Amino acid sequence: MAVVKIIELIASSEKSFEDAVQNAVKEASKTIKNIDSVYVKDLKCHVKGSDIISYGAICKIAFRVEN
Repeated sequence: MAVVKIIELIASSEKSFEDAVQNAVKEASKTIKNIDSVYVKDLKCHVKGSDIISYGAICKIAFRVEN
């Protein structure tokens, strides 16, 4: 039986929400193996004046724990 662990990360990007999620997965994959999925829990933007300056994503990363 597989055991799955979930961690929560907050990632950002100056480009898009999609890029913020990709940054979360890229960063997690540097130290975590067997990533199965990512669940986007919440999205947010930082605004300066009338412009969006960055996009943020709160992500839950699921990965299988090796025996």
